[in-house]
Amino acid sequence: MNERTAEIRKEYTQKALTESGIDADPIRQFNIWWQDAVEAKIIEVNAMTLATASADGIPSARTVLMKGFSDKGFIFFTNYNSFKGQQLTENPKACLVFFWKELERQVRITGIVEKTSSEESNAYFESRPLASQVGAVTSPQSQVIESRQWLDEKYKQTFEEFENTPVQRPSHWGGYNVRPVIMEFWQGRPGRLHDRIQYTLLDDGNWKIERLAP
Repeated sequence: MNERTAEIRKEYTQKALTESGIDADPIRQFNIWWQDAVEAKIIEVNAMTLATASADGIPSARTVLMKGFSDKGFIFFTNYNSFKGQQLTENPKACLVFFWKELERQVRITGIVEKTSSEESNAYFESRPLASQVGAVTSPQSQVIESRQWLDEKYKQTFEEFENTPVQRPSHWGGYNVRPVIMEFWQGRPGRLHDRIQYTLLDDGNWKIERLAP
């Protein structure tokens, strides 16, 4: 173990998280923390780790951007043929993690994943900058390519093709909605005795709230 790495630590002192101070609904509680994070002007505030697994349980994780949330779940967009898209086809379950270090907070969301409607995917795709639209058409995401030069040339050709023509959303690109069944809110506390409050969705649609040991 690298000694300097082992010595890196931070004492968390900003806030506390209590059962009496949270909302009974985890989406509403997330919205409270989300507004705090937005007001704190955190860079890439909507960045979240997305963890997926194949049918045989091989995990994979990467950072993606949340593009919306509601009582129905948390939305992101990607190439359906990408590695994460393939895993979600095999195993439509995922875990999301938001880490807002400036607020000493973390939110973990475990849920069932479904594709968004074509209408919703189209609406978001049309709102993207032209360069991003062309990138989605150009890139065979997660596939092996011969070189950066090949990618740049393919992008240039595609950009010229659509320079004066609206770009249509390719069928292999769209949104996913993660519908939560478990949500955990983590607030850093002194001495590593962090506050952890977990919401678990019950069969009757209500949420069970429990405190977890740090």
